[in-house]
Amino acid sequence: MRHRFPAPAIPAFLLAAAALVLVTTPASAQNAAAAANNAARVPRTADGHPDLNGIWQAFNSANWDLQDHSPGPGTMRQTGAIGAEPAGQSVVEGGTIPYLPAALEKKKKNFENRRTDDPEAKCYMPGIPRANYLGMPFQIVQSNRDLLFVYEFASSNRLVNMGKPIEAGSDTWMGTSNGKWEGDTLAIDVTGLNGLAWLDRAGDYMTDNAHVVERFTRIDRDHLNYEATIEDSKVFSRPWKISLTLYRRVEKNFQLLEFKCVEFAEELLYGQYKKQSSK
Repeated sequence: MRHRFPAPAIPAFLLAAAALVLVTTPASAQNAAAAANNAARVPRTADGHPDLNGIWQAFNSANWDLQDHSPGPGTMRQTGAIGAEPAGQSVVEGGTIPYLPAALEKKKKNFENRRTDDPEAKCYMPGIPRANYLGMPFQIVQSNRDLLFVYEFASSNRLVNMGKPIEAGSDTWMGTSNGKWEGDTLAIDVTGLNGLAWLDRAGDYMTDNAHVVERFTRIDRDHLNYEATIEDSKVFSRPWKISLTLYRRVEKNFQLLEFKCVEFAEELLYGQYKKQSSK
């Protein structure tokens, strides 16, 4: 027969001390300590700013639809599950994009015609912010002055001016980007967008009146928090924001590859102009 011995009692003064620590350490202090610990793990450049150099990629279904969505057949039903749309959770703060009534109707028409009207299908440049969550990797090259974003899709790129802000000379797909550091966050003010790019395959869109403010925050060695606030009084009733995580590609010798997809879009763009054979 085994003898059972009672567990040693914990002295009352130790229990009281532990309780006192839990009570007197507020959540804000714990959060601050965690933030400081994460900041210590963030690589930095010689001037002390977070080092954003690297190849990054979003791994979500935001390019299909920024808002909550169920799985669907995609635009090519005859291919079965190939090209089908995965389910996804909203990256929109509050869950819903605040469309004006007339603009929402246009969004619905975009969705109905997405197979042929989505600029992505035609291999046009993806615009901002879509380029950052399109699903293909992109590279940030950070110098001691400006930053260069190089995107795999359609060989797109953009220069982020970190000096005196400049005005857009003309409207373009990728817009004009002026950046500045707000503490450890890179804030980029984007204007001069041509309004032709969509925000996703669901038909969400902006016009050439759009103003986008992006924020890139490196939260540790392998993750960036990405936010974009979108304002367009022609389409939305108020400014709204998306937030998602970008992941650093850490595979050995990983690099951007070419995806000059113009040739994949020739039939869609120019098929109607083919000379029809007469019988």
